[in-house]
Amino acid sequence: MSTALVTPAHVATPPKLTPRQIRRRVARAVLLVVMILVAGVMLYPFVVMLVTSFKTESQYLIGRGSSLQSWKDLNQTLPIYQELLNSTIICSASIFIVLVVGGAAGFAFAKLQFRGSNVVFLTVVSAMMVPLQAILMPEFVNMAKLGLTTSYFGAVIVYAALGTPFSIFLFTTYFRRIPDELIEAGIVDGLGYTGVLTRLILPMALPAIATVTVLQFIQIWDDLLVGLLFLQNPSQRPITVGLAALAAGRTTSIPELLAGSLVSALPAMLVYLGFQRFLIQGLTMGIDR
Repeated sequence: MSTALVTPAHVATPPKLTPRQIRRRVARAVLLVVMILVAGVMLYPFVVMLVTSFKTESQYLIGRGSSLQSWKDLNQTLPIYQELLNSTIICSASIFIVLVVGGAAGFAFAKLQFRGSNVVFLTVVSAMMVPLQAILMPEFVNMAKLGLTTSYFGAVIVYAALGTPFSIFLFTTYFRRIPDELIEAGIVDGLGYTGVLTRLILPMALPAIATVTVLQFIQIWDDLLVGLLFLQNPSQRPITVGLAALAAGRTTSIPELLAGSLVSALPAMLVYLGFQRFLIQGLTMGIDR
């Protein structure tokens, strides 16, 4: 008995792509390839740091082998934990001042109109155009006269002064999106301007707060010049200054240096990854007004 193949009356055929759809798919493929290449270029230094940190100096020179000796010797060569604590203290105190001053000033510029507010705002924002190198030495002279180069306080004040203009600019543009009716309702309910800011406005400004926190943390954590000049006490130097001192030594172990560099880079990376979903939102909100 023979069986005949039964073919359906109509076979579903994939829709034909239009030239526009083909160009779009090709563009996406090219963009994906470019992004993979860029990611490879960006991640390559971290891979080299990670691989080299698990070698001894002799293994690094001959190009093969692995060991944990560099990580064991790192804390003996460099007070890594104390320097990480110093960097954390400096970053936390500086960011706290930047958030408090920037949030209060941004609310004032955005919602409390007073004579000359635009001129003052432009003057404050124009401070972002001043390069760090132009004010570093005058600031050092002033801090040295006040005796603030041997404590955390001098570096914290400098970092806060450098980060406050951007913080004010970002908070001002962000707060301008908030309806004035909300502030008026809070005033009518008896909150006052301080209560409106702390209980109504700031809870709505988490993206802006996260953006300022992330950007300032990365900038302060990775900075070398301010820590080198304004923290003369070796027991209070941050991790970047410690790594610079280690690199300047006569007998520098490359694996130990890269292990310390990896430890120094991880906090900034973790902070960025933890707050990245707020970062773009905080940077873009307010630019359409």
